[in-house]
Amino acid sequence: MSDDEFRPKRRRVRSPSPKPDGDDDDDSYVPYVPVAQRREEKFAKLQSWGVRSGRERPKKPQDDAEEKEQELKEEELRREKARRERTLLLEAQEVHKKKAAEDAKKTVEEKAEEADAEILEAIKSRRKLASDMELAKGIKYTESLQTSWRPPRFIRERTEEQHRKLRDKYHIIVEGDDIPPPIESFRDMKVPQPILDYLKSKKITSPTPIQLQGIPAAFSGRDIIGIAFTGSGKTLAFCLPLIMAALEEEAKLPFVQGEGPVGIILCPSRELANQTYENMVIWCSELAKSGKYPQLNCLLCIGGISMSEQGHALNKGLHIVVATPGRLIDMLEKKRFTFNNCKYLCMDEADRMIDLGFEDDVRNIMSFFKRQRQTLLFSATMPRKIQDFARESLIKPVLVNVGRAGAANLDVLQVVEYVKQEAKMVYLLECLQKTPPPVIIFSENKNEVDDIQEYLLLKGVEAVAIHGSKTQEERQYAIKAFKSGAKDVMVASGVASKGLDFNEIQHVIIFSMPKEIEDYVHQIGRTGRSGKTGIATTFVNMNTPEQTLLDLKYLLMEAGQK
Repeated sequence: MSDDEFRPKRRRVRSPSPKPDGDDDDDSYVPYVPVAQRREEKFAKLQSWGVRSGRERPKKPQDDAEEKEQELKEEELRREKARRERTLLLEAQEVHKKKAAEDAKKTVEEKAEEADAEILEAIKSRRKLASDMELAKGIKYTESLQTSWRPPRFIRERTEEQHRKLRDKYHIIVEGDDIPPPIESFRDMKVPQPILDYLKSKKITSPTPIQLQGIPAAFSGRDIIGIAFTGSGKTLAFCLPLIMAALEEEAKLPFVQGEGPVGIILCPSRELANQTYENMVIWCSELAKSGKYPQLNCLLCIGGISMSEQGHALNKGLHIVVATPGRLIDMLEKKRFTFNNCKYLCMDEADRMIDLGFEDDVRNIMSFFKRQRQTLLFSATMPRKIQDFARESLIKPVLVNVGRAGAANLDVLQVVEYVKQEAKMVYLLECLQKTPPPVIIFSENKNEVDDIQEYLLLKGVEAVAIHGSKTQEERQYAIKAFKSGAKDVMVASGVASKGLDFNEIQHVIIFSMPKEIEDYVHQIGRTGRSGKTGIATTFVNMNTPEQTLLDLKYLLMEAGQK
């Protein structure tokens, strides 16, 4: 057999023919359109374009020119806007760089002057102190309140040159128009005899410089800005005119329940308000005791006391209110009394009252007034910016300045000691040996006040402490104990530095120097009052700011001390 017989037979296998492309699942399939059909569709489309173009109005060459001109204008505006924005941005960057370069060249003093100028500009923009009704209706008073008081004829007949010499004699600086004359005697001021007798019993026989010019101006109904060093008798200068105004109103028509007050005295602290109220009550009671004058009702309106205790004053006609801003606003909003008949407003320590901390409260109080009022601002320190603002708010004001605003009392011997921080407590005991008690120690830190008191008590020194975190009862106890002589030393924070009047203080110790030189002036002013001399010892060290030390240096130079 041959090999071919054993070989497998070959078969021809046909591969399956590919499926046609016309499958429904293939999206790329495009059906064939015959040439004749395509020609007809194209012809119909051309015909439809011809009909549409025939219906439309053919554009004129003039229209095309206007469209092109409009497009060019819009494009030019877009380019100008983009160019302007880029220019402003570049200018802003250049101005910023230039200002930064100028600031780098400026000294600290120049920067401080610029900051003061900005503050003055901001104060000028503030609206004046007036009630909302006056501001809304555009009411502007041009004349001061008229009163029935007139100085004696012999004083009215003096020449202006004689008045000037008298002011120069007592170093009184006055500013304003048609200033009332200074008067050297309470009797010539026509002060009631019971008050004259009381002042004489307290060995007060003649007015101080601020009283000599301030009281006649206030009696005349003039608005006043009074500036005088601490202990110069400012309290009597603004209380006496209010008493006279209340007597005049009571004489015209006696007050009944719900009427009054005639005037109000605003104080920044409870202690100062309480002290002013006590003096006012004494003077009013002296008038009533004589039997010739009616009883004037006074109200103390401060936080920390129950107003139910003052109900006897509210149940009668109310003549005088001594208050702090917060409690006064509360009483006015509750309508316990109104300002419908109030015509006298005095702000004690006015620089603090008008300053930013109290300004909103003062404006709120102003909104309750219904008539023109006489406004008096008194303080030992009155920065120029506050003076300018006050002038705009008052009506033809008289400025009475006894010594420079913010100057220290020349009756106080100022001693500045360099004491390391850790040695202050020990050295404090040595300083207490310089003078007999009573002595006041001031510190800016409340915790430090408590530490000093505790240290002194451990060393056997009778000391009390007063600061803002104490309760009203604790503060009143400390003040009464110190005033009565039961305690020899009072340790206080800034709350006691303004306005409080303690008798026979021979020595004040500034344990930590305050940041503001005005506060220092108030603190050392607790001694050297009413013409008496006193000592003020101040501790300084490396922790005292350089600017504060410079202010202290110039203050000492001005007072003629080393």
